[in-house]
Amino acid sequence: MTALLDFDVLIVGSGAAGLSLALQLAGRARVAVLSKGPLQEGATLYAQGGVSAVLDATDSLELHIADTMRAGAGLCAPEVVRHFVQQGRSSITWLMEQGVPFTTRTSPDGKQSLHLTLEGGHSHRRVAHAADATGRAIEQSLEARIRAHPEVALFEHHTAVDLITASKLGLSSQRCLGAYVYDQLQHKVLTFAARAVVLATGGAGKAYLYTSNPDVATGDGIAMAWRAGVPVANMEFMQFHPTCLYHPKAKSFLISEAVRGEGGRLLLPDGTPFMQRFDPRAELAPRDIVARAIDHEMKRLGLDYVLLDITHRSAEFIHEHFPTIHARCLALGIDMTREPIPVVPAAHYTCGGVVTDVAGRTTLPGLYAIGETACTGLHGANRMASNSLLECVVMAAGAGRAIELTLPESAPPPPLPTWDESQVVDSDEDVVVTHNWQELRRFMWDYVGIVRTTKRLERAANRVALLKQEIHDYYGNYRVTADLLELRNLVQLAELIVASARSRKESRGLHHMLDFPETDPAEAHDTVLVPPDTVDDHTATAA
Repeated sequence: MTALLDFDVLIVGSGAAGLSLALQLAGRARVAVLSKGPLQEGATLYAQGGVSAVLDATDSLELHIADTMRAGAGLCAPEVVRHFVQQGRSSITWLMEQGVPFTTRTSPDGKQSLHLTLEGGHSHRRVAHAADATGRAIEQSLEARIRAHPEVALFEHHTAVDLITASKLGLSSQRCLGAYVYDQLQHKVLTFAARAVVLATGGAGKAYLYTSNPDVATGDGIAMAWRAGVPVANMEFMQFHPTCLYHPKAKSFLISEAVRGEGGRLLLPDGTPFMQRFDPRAELAPRDIVARAIDHEMKRLGLDYVLLDITHRSAEFIHEHFPTIHARCLALGIDMTREPIPVVPAAHYTCGGVVTDVAGRTTLPGLYAIGETACTGLHGANRMASNSLLECVVMAAGAGRAIELTLPESAPPPPLPTWDESQVVDSDEDVVVTHNWQELRRFMWDYVGIVRTTKRLERAANRVALLKQEIHDYYGNYRVTADLLELRNLVQLAELIVASARSRKESRGLHHMLDFPETDPAEAHDTVLVPPDTVDDHTATAA
């Protein structure tokens, strides 16, 4: 039976990476964009900091490269870092052309230029931003642009189920041919055929109990690529943002790194600063160091949170630089111009992902991964602040060029089978999905969080195996739902994170082991996981 929907390029995800790529290809190919919710709902919308680029005369490419490499704790690929840093200025220019309203400043002689802020790990001011809501400015600008291209098909409230590959159909060739996609409104699974499929689904922060990520960040692209036989790398390096707002009604609200960049200090409840005891850079140390310091103090003193204080700055300065944060805090009864903000670390960014080159090409022909879903060698063992949005734009441009070059020689997919649900029924026990989700996020936080031990990881591995089998059985017997698909992907991500963490017998970057507290030079290599032939029936192991 023929496919129900046919495109040249299917982009799964509608954040900065996905929409940038769609704009690169608009008018040049038949493009479809999938979004699990409304088009703009994703991690990009909530990014506060900005886009890093060398834009100041006192800065240099070499300094940006050196800062990135230092933050990456010995695992960044130098040629990859250089590739991304070299395209910083052109990426900012392209975003401005799309209408992104970056914050500017006026010099004494009346000339206007971009206002650059400073964030942790950076040795110079090089972060272009739109006040403290850069991600929202980028996402809304790109959304407005893409909706002006009627030839790009937008599928909101559609969740990708799995990739369709030639090998799964019993063909001798190796190629990605499309994807099965669940229509949340019609409650049915559609078949999409495409000559190129691009995974731009972001990261997997929702694998953890506390996260800065929105609900859609369930690692879908990484899980689908793994099930399609594509290697993933460095999944042990989950970045925990040091400062999320601690408030029962806040739900994942981030307090931007720029607050510390502009002089904000971390304090214990009695007003004592503590970061200088952990790193000479104090509050401007990379995120892994700051998050571990906060975690250490919270456990040492039995605290629920620490304080972030920027009250030494004027109210005018705070209103101008942090209007979104100020308004959100004020709505919850916290006036950051007069009192410190209660903060805790939370899962924030997946530094590992699908193994790709800088243009997003994977080991499976016809399949690309870009943005947070990909692992290129840019971030190494710890992403430096504001390199993520840069990565999205640069990878989208590279993938766009690569796809344009290959489309003319790509054969159209063969007839694809439609989704078969003749052997399943509607579930009458959705509570199983809710319970398993809560259990997964809790033990990942407890056992595979900021600080790990061999014993904790062994416990997590046992729990993952039991949950994975239960979810696998449930998936095989009942019709799919959006929640079930996300849970299936999250348990796969949990297995990959745990397998990667168990294989690294050292502490490096974001991976801190109490029983292996030192960095081992012999471990200065990526952790690459290679899928077995039948992924669903095997356990992930490090290659």
